[in-house]
Amino acid sequence: MIAKDLITNGKAVLGIEFGSTRIKAVLIDEENKPIAQGSHTWENQLVDDLWTYSIEDIWNGLQDCYSNLRKDVKEQYDVEIKSLAAIGISAMMHGYMAFNDKEEILVPFRTWRNTNTGKAATELSQLFNFNIPLRWSISHLYECILEGNDHVKDIKFLTTLAGYIHWQLTGKRVLGIGDASGMFPIDSSTNDYCSDMVDKFNKLIAPKGYGWTLLDILPQVLVAGEDAGCLTKEGAKLLDASGNLEAGIPLCPPEGDAGTGMVATNAVRQRTGNVSAGTSSFSMIVLEKPLSKPYEAIDMVTTPDGSAVAMVHCNNCTSDINAWANIFKEYQELLGIKVDMGEIYTRLFNAALNGDSDCGGLISYNYISGEPITGLANGRPMLVRSANDRFTLANFMRANLYAAVCALKIGNDILFKDEHVKVDRITGHGGYFTTPTVGQKMLAAAINSPISVMETAGEGGAWGIALLASYIINKQGMTLPQYLEERVFAGNTGTELRPTDEDVAGFNAYLENYKACLELEHVAVKVKK
Repeated sequence: MIAKDLITNGKAVLGIEFGSTRIKAVLIDEENKPIAQGSHTWENQLVDDLWTYSIEDIWNGLQDCYSNLRKDVKEQYDVEIKSLAAIGISAMMHGYMAFNDKEEILVPFRTWRNTNTGKAATELSQLFNFNIPLRWSISHLYECILEGNDHVKDIKFLTTLAGYIHWQLTGKRVLGIGDASGMFPIDSSTNDYCSDMVDKFNKLIAPKGYGWTLLDILPQVLVAGEDAGCLTKEGAKLLDASGNLEAGIPLCPPEGDAGTGMVATNAVRQRTGNVSAGTSSFSMIVLEKPLSKPYEAIDMVTTPDGSAVAMVHCNNCTSDINAWANIFKEYQELLGIKVDMGEIYTRLFNAALNGDSDCGGLISYNYISGEPITGLANGRPMLVRSANDRFTLANFMRANLYAAVCALKIGNDILFKDEHVKVDRITGHGGYFTTPTVGQKMLAAAINSPISVMETAGEGGAWGIALLASYIINKQGMTLPQYLEERVFAGNTGTELRPTDEDVAGFNAYLENYKACLELEHVAVKVKK
C-alpha cells in the first residue's frame, strides 16, 4: 500500500519520543519504514538547583511535534491523519513525577539529570545488595522521604515521563518493563518488580505511616506486545490540538529511551548490545547470565521483553560538542558566511580524523552536569592543555569526541575485563554517529571492539517506539527478537568498523591523561563562580 493510501486508511503507525533536547515523531508504514516525521526542540531548566521541564512545556512540545508531523504528511501526501493503526510513547528514563488523587503533580518533574539523591541511593543499594543509581525513581522518592518532604504523604501515583504521557492519553497507569526497570529493580523471572526488595522498602518506610505501600503507587509492569490501552477522546485532543485524530487507537506499553534504542538497533537478544550517544550516553549489553556482584557503575535494567541488561549510563556526551559547534556558527556569522549547522558538524567531525591518536595531549571534560561514574555530583566543562601540547583544530575535535565516551569506557571495562562478558555485536546510534565513520571509529577505539552502525541509526528512539507499537498489532506469535530480525531488519546488521591498534593505543594514552587530571575537574566544581 502506498504511503498516501496507508495514512488515509489509518494503517500507519506512530512513534513519539521525548528526548532531552528534542521531541520527535516518526510515522512508519507496513514495512516498518519511516514515511513522515515531526519534531519540537526544547530544553530543560535548572530551577531551585534541580533540572526540570514544566508540565506546560511537555504538552506544548507534544502538540507542536504532532502538528509538525501533520504538516509533513500534508506537504508530502496532501492528506490528513484521521486515525492510526497503533501509537507508542517513549521518553528519557528515570526521574520523579509524583501525583496526588486529583492527578496534580506534587513537585516539579525531576529528570534523570539530577544528582541530589546520593544518600538515598547509597542506603537503598546497601539495603537491597543491588546497585540503585542516583537517577532512579526510587532514589528520588526515598531522598524526598529522608528530607521529610511533606508532599510524600499525598502521593497516589509515581511514574516516569513516558508513563505520565501514556496515562493522560489512555487513562492507564502502566509502564513498559524496560522503563519500569529504571524506577525499581525488576525480577526477569517474573517480569515484575523484585518482591523481596518491595517488602524491604515497605518495612523501611512503615514507621512514617504514609498510608500507601510501594505497589500502591508504582505503575503496572507490561512487557512488549501486551495490551496497554487505547487512545481516549480526551487523549486524542491532548495529542492533536486540531481535533482531527480519532479515539480508540491502541497504544503499546510506554518505554524509556534505553529500550527504544535497543529495539532501533536490533539489540534485544542475548549477546547483543548497543551504544546510544546523544545528550547523554549509555551502553546496553544483554546478558547471558547474572553478573558476579553489584557494581556502582553498572545498572541492571531490562529489554522491553524482560531480558536482563547491564547498562552503563553517563550523564554527559555531546552537549559540550554542541556548545563548541555553536561557537563556530557564531564565527561564520561574524564573517558573513551562510550557516549550515549540518555542514559545521560534518566538517568538524571529519577534522578529528586528522588528529593525533592521543589528541596531542589535549584533554576535554564535557561535564555539563554531574557524572556519577567519575564521582562528580556537579559538572564544569573544561579544556585542559599544557604549553607543549599540539593545539590544533583536529586534536581539539578529537579530544572532544574522545571525552564524549570516556566515562562510558570506564564503565564498560568492568563488563569486558572484570566480568568477561561476551558480545557478538555492538551497534551504535544517536547524534554521535550521524557523521559517517567518525563517531564509530572513536567508539571502536575506546572500547576496543568492532562497532556496527545501521543506515537507520539516525532514526533513533522515535523509530524504536514505533516498531514496538507495530509489534503489538503484527506480532503473530513471534517473540520480539524474532519480529525484529525477521520483519524489520531481515538480516541487516549494519556496517561494521574494527579498531586499529594505533587508535586503541592512542585512546588509552588519552584516557590515562584524562584520569590523571580528573582532580582538576573536582577542584573546578568546588570553586564557585
